[in-house]
Parts: sequence; structure tokens; C-alpha cells
Amino acid sequence: MIQRRLGLIRRQRLEKLKKLQELGINPYPSKFEKKHTCAQARALLGKKVKTAGRVRAIRAHGRIAFFDLIDSSGKIQLWFQEKNLGKEKYQLIKYLDVGDFIGVEGRVVKTKAGEITIEVADFQILAKSLRPLPDQWHGLKDVEERYRRRYLDLILNPEVRKVFEIRSRLVRLIREFLDKRGFVEVETPILQPIYGGASARPFITHHHALNYDFYLRISDELYLKRLIVGGFEKVYEVCRDFRNEGIDRQHNPEFTQVEFYWAYADYHDLMLLTEEMISWLVKKVHGQLEIEYQGEKFDFSPPWPRVTFSQLLKKEIGVDIDRVQNETDLVGLIRKKGIALDLEGVVGLGAIYDLLYKTFVRPKLKGPLFLLDYPAAMIALAKRKEDDPQKIASFQVLVGGMELVKAYNELNDPLDQRERWLEEEKLARQGAEETERLDEDYIEALEYGMPPTAGWGMGIDRLTMILTNQRTIKDVILFPALRPRKQNSST
Repeated sequence: MIQRRLGLIRRQRLEKLKKLQELGINPYPSKFEKKHTCAQARALLGKKVKTAGRVRAIRAHGRIAFFDLIDSSGKIQLWFQEKNLGKEKYQLIKYLDVGDFIGVEGRVVKTKAGEITIEVADFQILAKSLRPLPDQWHGLKDVEERYRRRYLDLILNPEVRKVFEIRSRLVRLIREFLDKRGFVEVETPILQPIYGGASARPFITHHHALNYDFYLRISDELYLKRLIVGGFEKVYEVCRDFRNEGIDRQHNPEFTQVEFYWAYADYHDLMLLTEEMISWLVKKVHGQLEIEYQGEKFDFSPPWPRVTFSQLLKKEIGVDIDRVQNETDLVGLIRKKGIALDLEGVVGLGAIYDLLYKTFVRPKLKGPLFLLDYPAAMIALAKRKEDDPQKIASFQVLVGGMELVKAYNELNDPLDQRERWLEEEKLARQGAEETERLDEDYIEALEYGMPPTAGWGMGIDRLTMILTNQRTIKDVILFPALRPRKQNSST
């Protein structure tokens, strides 16, 4: 029934379009000189203005009509009168619909009802809308349709646009913060001959001219560290990364992060910088350091608590990682303690640690806090702690049970790096699905020498979730990954 009604409306609008064209009116002109936004016009009482936007409501009463006009700044009322426009021009109003774009000129007045209004002296149609906006009949209530047709979501829900305006501002602020501290923004390849920088399944594409398969990058880490080898001391990139993994509340296969690398610094330096940056961002967006996310209060005032990975595993499930030498030891300890953990398909010491942590520890962490010193088996690119080689000099920032930042001292020993990657490839042969690859070109770069360096990465999507109080990552990505429609609408 709804589809038939929508089809009828579309046909009626096509007839109006045809009539406008028969009258010699171009319903899709190339330009309109917009001098004021709707918000600016509202502040210019008694002045002549020229603005444009989308029609959101029409109330016609014989020889007068009132429209609501919206643009990115807000809404203003329009007042059309036959006596001002002339009969011929006023008659064109009957060919206008909610959803059309129009440009208007006129004087800003206040009606008897006290409404700030543009008394229209002239108007021009700028784009004829052929489909009615959903809220006229049934709204846009299906969540997946909101993501799929984000343009309608933005029209109907102004608060959605606010989320993405904040996201855009956050990226600008992050760049400002790093630029002021001497970091240089760079660009690294999205198409890579060997994927690296994380443990993740890649997307594969084929270059026909070279007849060679490339991978969409899963991280820009290895290329940024090549630049440290080349003499840069502070570099960063705001990058799109791609991981061929599952989709859930915190994951989208295409996502945005910012990574930076800082020569001669260690992860303790990065913790101080992280507290400074994120608390500054929170203050810029919210005006204070205590915010609410999903019904809980979070205070970003430095310093944040610091706790080690081993402390938390011992506290939550009684597993002392200092007593574990290999995968067999850990599996035996899990079974001895009766820990209910499905290990089917989980290969390698690091993968088991990761599953233990994500199952029994991470959901309980409120934050913001620093989780320090992961087992060395978990990250093949991180430098071991000098006083405890079974662990790596590393941290994550956790907020609301969600990983926001990962950082560590970078492994710059090419021989150790090779051995760590060979161990990863061994795990891959044993069936591990997400492992790192041996990158001979990167090993060669390390052999020329890379200074002590600390590296850092933060998810822009997750930061935006937290600072805009959005439950799912789909609400902070304009066009998130979705299953294809089973069938398209016929209207």
C-alpha cells in the first residue's frame, strides 16, 4: 500500500516537473547566488536577504502561503503573497513540493504570531524533488535504512549531522595538536604488496597493468617507520584502513585511525602525550572533562589509572602469566582452573591471551585507564621490556570496555623482528587466521638502522562514538558496510 502511494506521488511530481519545463522554467539551474544562511537571515530583521534551501513544510491559504525552509544552519519561515509576487509568479507555487530546493529574496519581518519570516519578493526553483521525504508517510524508522540512505537520515534527523560535524572537528583538532608539537603529516600507500602493521585478514585486489595482486592496507605502521629510518623524527597520518573481519558494534571493515611515530621517545612519553591530547579534545568538544557515555560518567582529568595486563589477568581469572612459558602451559592452566573458554580454532600463545583478555577482562574496564605491558607473544612489532623480556613495552587506553588507543616501543632490532615474524608465519601454517607477514623490504630498512622510537594509534570512529555518546560505530561512519539489499524498491 505504501509503495503504491509513493509511486503515485512520484508520478504527480513528474507531471509538475513537465509542466514547469513547458512554462520555460529550468527546474535544475546551475547556480544560485546565496548570500545568507537561514540562521543569518533570522538575525537580520527589517533587512533584505537572499537565501536558499530545502522546503520542509507548506501551508497554503488561497492567495498566501507559508513555507518552512531549511539549510545547514537551521530553519526559517517563508511568506508568499500573491499581491507581492503577482498572480503569474504566485501560481508557480502549486508546482512546488516538500523536498524541493528553492532560492528566495525578500525582507525579514516578524509576523503577528511572532515568527521571524522572510516576506518573499521573488523566488526560483533550484531542484525539483521527485520522491517524497519518508517522514510524510511512515518515517525512516528502520535502523539499517538510516545507514543505507544516510542522505535521508541527515535530512530528517538534524542531530545526526551534529555527530558528523563533531567528528570532522575532532580530526581538525588532532591535526592541530600534533602539528603544534612538531609532527609532520604524511601519506603512505593504501595499496601494498605485503600487508602488515597488525594481525588481520586483508582485502585483496588485482592490478591489471602489473598483473599483480595488492592488498588494501590494514595499517600504515611499517611505512611510517620506514620514514623514521629515512630521517623523519615525528610523523603522523590520518588514514583509512581496511580489515576483512566481522562487523559488530565496534568494528567496520573500513575505518579511520590516526597513527604517529616519535623517534627517541618511549611509551612512557606517549602516555603523557595521550592524556594531554585526549583530555584537551574532550574539553574542546564538551567544555569539561567529565562526560556521559551510554549512561555512565567518565572523567578524563589526568592522570589516568595505570594497571598491567598481568595484574588484571591474575585478579580476574587467577592466571599468572609469569608462570607461563608457552601455549601448552597456558592451555593446561586454563583447564586446571576450569575456565570456560572455547579454544577451537585459536592458535598460538598470543591469540589465547587475547581471547582470555577480551572475554573476562576488557568488558569490566571502565576507564579511561592505561593497560600496560602485554605479553610479548601478542604483538610481533613491539619491543620487549629490558627488565622482563616476556612482556612488551606497550599500553592500550580503555574507555567503557572499548580499546581507544594502542601504543608501544617499536622493535628496531632487525634480527629479533625477523624471528618474531617467522614465528607468526609458523602459526599461520598451523591454522592461525590472523597473523603478520614477513616483510623482507622492511627488514632491510631496519638493517640500515632505526633510532629508538615509540608508536601510537587511535581509532577516530571510536573516539567519535565516545564523545558523541553513540552506541555503535555505524552511527559515526557516514556510509558503514552493510549487506546488499535483497531487492531494490520499484519506485
